[in-house]
Amino acid sequence: MQPFTEKALQVIQNVPAGKVMTYGQVARCAGSPRGARQIARLLHSMSEKHGLPWHRIVNSQGKLVLADEEARHLQRTLLEQEGVEINRSGLIDLEMYRHNPDDSMV
Repeated sequence: MQPFTEKALQVIQNVPAGKVMTYGQVARCAGSPRGARQIARLLHSMSEKHGLPWHRIVNSQGKLVLADEEARHLQRTLLEQEGVEINRSGLIDLEMYRHNPDDSMV
């Protein structure tokens, strides 16, 4: 496994319940500031195998953007169960719910 992938998995696994991170934020923490799309692919291919809290990763505006309606509904449900408020447009207040890991966690 590549170092970026290992680091990204660690970052994602450390997002606590009730918080979210953006794809780009995870990529930056894992050492590739322009790797947001890589994070999306990693989540798609490795979430189940590694038990990742995939539902806690959102786009840079705090929006739920999964193309599949069922998956998007599941993401919304899981986040709401953790106490994350999502408005009618599918937006999360990143000021309130963004997880900002300190250097010791990542």
